[in-house]
Amino acid sequence: MTGPRVKSYFIDYSLKKVMLDEFFANYFKDAGYAGMELYKTPTGYRVVVYAEYPGRIIGRGGSVIRKLMTILQTHFNLENVNITVSPVPDPDLNARVVAFRIVRALEKEIPYRRVAMAMLRRVMEAGAVGAEIIISGKLRSERARYEKMKAGRIYKAGDTVDYMVDRAVAKALLKRGVYGVEVVIVRPHIRPPDYIEYRTVKPEELEELKPIEVEETVENK
Repeated sequence: MTGPRVKSYFIDYSLKKVMLDEFFANYFKDAGYAGMELYKTPTGYRVVVYAEYPGRIIGRGGSVIRKLMTILQTHFNLENVNITVSPVPDPDLNARVVAFRIVRALEKEIPYRRVAMAMLRRVMEAGAVGAEIIISGKLRSERARYEKMKAGRIYKAGDTVDYMVDRAVAKALLKRGVYGVEVVIVRPHIRPPDYIEYRTVKPEELEELKPIEVEETVENK
């Protein structure tokens, strides 16, 4: 393919992936939707959907999957699409799963502060380096405001954010209006740039580290 055709191909591929992601996020938040991958195969497309509750996306006897295949073929122009639904690894460390958990709890009229603190504690117990939850909306009055709760270490800028931080935004529709939920999780088992490792020094190593005594000689003038 020539240059313009390659550029057009990747733009079209990225747009399809973004639209599919928004579609799944809107319709499968109750299933704990966590993300998706889109692959182009020689015969068509392959879509891999990750969710906290895969059975809610598959449906009884695969009924939901069959409807999804029809929707993806007619509305998203994905020919010969094959859909695979997989459980998300470490759901407590996935920002989108945690955000949808908070949304479901808020829509059940559970107090936002209790929900946020419970989820924050659960994320940190799962081994996260840090976590931050922001809930905004008409929380206690008619005037919109926000509350931020965080624990551990949070990275806001730099290259560290690209490979250590998982961020997700969701919205909950309540009687008072729309609540916004933002979740930031710093993943564990990834060494940050400011990491310092301490180790115990063995006694024989201490002998080698002793300073060398140098005898000073003074010349008589």
